[in-house]
Order: sequence, then C-alpha cells, then structure tokens
Amino acid sequence: MSIKNITLIAATLAATAAFASTASAGNYFEAGTTIDNGPVLEVGYVHSDADGILAVYNYAAGVQGALVGKTAVKAGANPSVEIDADHFVSGDVIAVLEVNGQAVATKNLTLAQ
Repeated sequence: MSIKNITLIAATLAATAAFASTASAGNYFEAGTTIDNGPVLEVGYVHSDADGILAVYNYAAGVQGALVGKTAVKAGANPSVEIDADHFVSGDVIAVLEVNGQAVATKNLTLAQ
C-alpha cells in the first residue's frame, strides 16, 4: 500500500469522525436571550440528542418557579419551537430541555414587554 493510499484512508477516517461528532453535537438552544411575550412563546431552534420535553418556567432571583408551558421535541433539530403559555408571564423565564426526566440543557430568557 502506497503512502498516498494511507494518507487518503487516514483523511477519510478523520472526516468521518468529524462528521459523526457534529451529527451528535449535544443538547442546546440557538435562540437569543430575549423572546416576545404573549400566549405563545417562540423559543426558537432547539437541538436534542433524544426525544424529550421542552418546558418553560418562571424564573426570578435565580429560582425556578411555576411551569408556564411545555411541548415535546424530537431527537435532532427542532426549528422554531413554540410553547403555549398557560398564563401571562412577566419578567424572566427559564427554558429546560428534559430527556428521560433529566434536565440536559437550560437557557435563561427575558421576555420583551
């Protein structure tokens, strides 16, 4: 086997490994930190490694409060995730991505007034 073939194989393996790590990039939010207030809260893009729940809670002085609303998310990319708010919210909220009952990602959000 020539050095050229070995180099090509090594480059292919490296590219495959890079793609695999990008494909399972983790649990995260891409939205900014301010969202519009209203009966529907658009949290934006959410990525989840597995099917789960996105819940939004009141959040004040570093303490998670009452549930505002929640929705199911699928494994992978979830663009434009929206939560139906159970009640009018003022102030800050926290979005919590839960998979198998465990919080795997959170994002503090401020509601535009």
